[in-house]
Amino acid sequence: MPFTGGISLFTSGKDDSLTFTVLRLLFPVLLAFTYFFSSLLVLPPEKSLILGGLMIVYYIPPAGKESIIPLGIGLGIPWWLMAASLAFLDVITSLFVILNFRIALRIPVLGPWISRFLASGDAFMEKHPWLSRWSVLGVAGFVLLPLQGTGGVGATLVGMMAGLSPGKILLAIGIGASAECLIFALGSELIWRLIVENLVLGLGVALAVIIAGIILYLAFRRRFRELHG
Repeated sequence: MPFTGGISLFTSGKDDSLTFTVLRLLFPVLLAFTYFFSSLLVLPPEKSLILGGLMIVYYIPPAGKESIIPLGIGLGIPWWLMAASLAFLDVITSLFVILNFRIALRIPVLGPWISRFLASGDAFMEKHPWLSRWSVLGVAGFVLLPLQGTGGVGATLVGMMAGLSPGKILLAIGIGASAECLIFALGSELIWRLIVENLVLGLGVALAVIIAGIILYLAFRRRFRELHG
């Protein structure tokens, strides 16, 4: 059945005037542009453009941290900046959903996906009681799962269903996304350095990591599907 507990906090009590609606829509976007332009302080213009392009591609499925971060590092973006950038995107995506939940429900593709996710909300929380029990850490752990739908939007919905406040949802996603991005970024940096020093060994390690990642992904996806019937 559709999940309603905790969602009312995000759908009521907001100023519906045109001015506030526009401000809520633009605020996360302005944060993203501010972040992008601030990258010019640490990167040459051409590298900043690459970073900006990768940040946009991140929103196009099936792109994810596991592909965008290694690509960015390979194109010359520092590992720490790639990690920070994608973690930041998850947080501002969550912020957008929190501020504009009713509008998000009307966005093509995204809106129907949110509705389907919430439609199985009660069953989802019953099968994952640790999400509510562990509160912020539970949602942060959800973000760490190597599955589609565990990013800024999906984790925000889980946080809502777990009864977290907007601030705690953002904190949880910040923790989970930062940890996940650091894992991918540090691993990718080490592999790229190994490739530069020893091409055969580096490619072998990269292939082994990819195979292990695929196996892990399939195992998690199978388990996830079993839990959801």
